[in-house]
Amino acid sequence: MSGPAMHDPALLRALAAEVGTPFFVYDAALLRARIARISRLTAAPGIQARFAMKACPATRILREMRAQGVWIDAVSGNEVLRARRAGYSAGAVPPEVLLTADVFRDNALEIVCRERILPNLGSPGQIAALVAAGYRGPVGLRVNPGFGHGHVAACDTGGPSSKHGIWIDDLLAQAALARRAGLTVALLHAHVGSGPHIEEFDENAARLVGAFEALLPSLPEVSGVNFGGGLPFSYRDPSDEPDLGPLQRILGDAHARFSRAAGRPIRIEIEPGRFFVAPAATLVARVTDLKSTRTNDKGPGCDFIMVDAGFCDLVRPAMYGAFHRIDVVGSDLGPERPWAVAGPLCESGDVFTRDAAELIEPRFLPTPRTGDLLLLHDVGAYGVAMSSNYNSLGRAPQVWVENGVASLMSRRETLEDLLAAECDQPLAARVG
Repeated sequence: MSGPAMHDPALLRALAAEVGTPFFVYDAALLRARIARISRLTAAPGIQARFAMKACPATRILREMRAQGVWIDAVSGNEVLRARRAGYSAGAVPPEVLLTADVFRDNALEIVCRERILPNLGSPGQIAALVAAGYRGPVGLRVNPGFGHGHVAACDTGGPSSKHGIWIDDLLAQAALARRAGLTVALLHAHVGSGPHIEEFDENAARLVGAFEALLPSLPEVSGVNFGGGLPFSYRDPSDEPDLGPLQRILGDAHARFSRAAGRPIRIEIEPGRFFVAPAATLVARVTDLKSTRTNDKGPGCDFIMVDAGFCDLVRPAMYGAFHRIDVVGSDLGPERPWAVAGPLCESGDVFTRDAAELIEPRFLPTPRTGDLLLLHDVGAYGVAMSSNYNSLGRAPQVWVENGVASLMSRRETLEDLLAAECDQPLAARVG
């Protein structure tokens, strides 16, 4: 599922000539269609969608979310400020912006106190830190319900080995501690994830309904329950779209049951990240070379397509063997054969074609020529968001395409951008 912008060779070549490679290109129509799909899921009264903005925090993306009534889940003080600059309101009534962080760092506490946005607390230490900072008012409590499933094994959203949230057996005691300190528990939150199949999210959400239904009578100030994100997106076959009908029924049932148990209306929230944005962007790189190794006693040889994008642009394959579809755009492509696609970085891990065990797994791709374009699809989630300046490379530009017209969302970073924070400033601390 890629939008028209990702399948227009003339447009991609023109953009490459204008902004250079690598670059990210976003399809406006496709993004809006993804947002609309979730908006239809949450159209019933009492059900609200948030966007987990860590997936793609660009201002243009946030404005599109706000235009369709999607609220925000932020994970840092600066993400809160980015959401505010995109037009989201401060304050906790209604809580358009929620701050969910495992640890308060940098300016997070200052921003919570100043902007009065709703803080979502996942540990006793966070309750104490918030009170010490002088905050009094509504809070959320993030719960570890004892189960959960991320999209890969490295992402553990709930259960004994997950760092997220207050263990469910300790929740009421922590809520009482918060109440005595002058905090109002206004939201319950859990992120149980989904795994690769929507049925797992449905099952986890249904289990969560029973767990929270039993807690609500003991939490008289709660007005909302957040089921977290985790709606799956199939990177291998984006046409394999999940059926959201069962989830819609689960959310509607949860709204009715929670409201009945609490004796007041209870808002139900979900907060997808990748489901909204993953297919909306493509990373466009340029083929710089073709080269081969030879079979020896260490293993079989490998043929490499070398490109100018690396894991500084898209880290997911190197980080946990994530799969991204690959296409080659060229005018005189050779026959398909197994190719590994590798980047420019001074790391052996800078290879995009990896399996789940992070071993090189060549793909059958057409044979390109030097100068052809290579497309890494479905990078809208955690592409730019997790990019870096490794090897002192500037982050790649982002391009927005709407109705065939392109505009620059962010320019390529320069050396001056990279050096801007460096200084030689004396500090008061002394040895001894």
